[in-house]
Amino acid sequence: MLTELQWLALEVKYLDRTQAFYEAFLDLDVRSESAHETALAAGETDLILREPSSVPRGGLHTHYAFSIPADEYDRWYTRLDERFDLVEHTFGDSRSLYFYDPETNCVELGQSAVDGPGIDGIFEVVLEVEDLDRAQQFYEQLGFDLTDTGDQRNRVRMTTGSFDIELWEPQLGLADARGGVHVDIGVQAETPAETAKAVESLALRVETPNAETRRIRDPDGHYVTLVPR
Repeated sequence: MLTELQWLALEVKYLDRTQAFYEAFLDLDVRSESAHETALAAGETDLILREPSSVPRGGLHTHYAFSIPADEYDRWYTRLDERFDLVEHTFGDSRSLYFYDPETNCVELGQSAVDGPGIDGIFEVVLEVEDLDRAQQFYEQLGFDLTDTGDQRNRVRMTTGSFDIELWEPQLGLADARGGVHVDIGVQAETPAETAKAVESLALRVETPNAETRRIRDPDGHYVTLVPR
């Protein structure tokens, strides 16, 4: 069983500039730093900014969504609209705003049932895939549940119950967002070793960084690291 998103890593060309962007405009605090990466606190989830230096790399042009308390939405919109060309969409009773970071990642802030204050988690990550059926099969066997197939059948939405992924064949989405390539995420799992074994035949590679953790490279080159709850 999969549960929480532990981290999302983004590849950045200029670490200092991108870190300053997230600190200044989205009020994210530094959780840890090393020579080539910085982990920022997005609630309990880490947003990792990583210079090209190792494998797995961070994701490029990744669309992802931060959770914000519903009653903070107007404040965030007013604040960010002063600096960015915002795009807004409504999903049922919830609103989301979209804009771009310095590395062309499409950042979404969406009204969510979170406590806050401010950004309190990541509820969606979009992955670009070559073969949608193959990718869907992989993530279903990994433990994600299908929730939406999309109107054009060139994307699907899947969930652990705690956060969602969307699998997109190459395309432009809302706000001209794209699915990320070679995205690196960490996900909590009840039994990482058993969960990894379920997709071993479909994965490009399964690694064992330590006794409790499994790092999987999916058929499209994305990394999913399973960590114990």
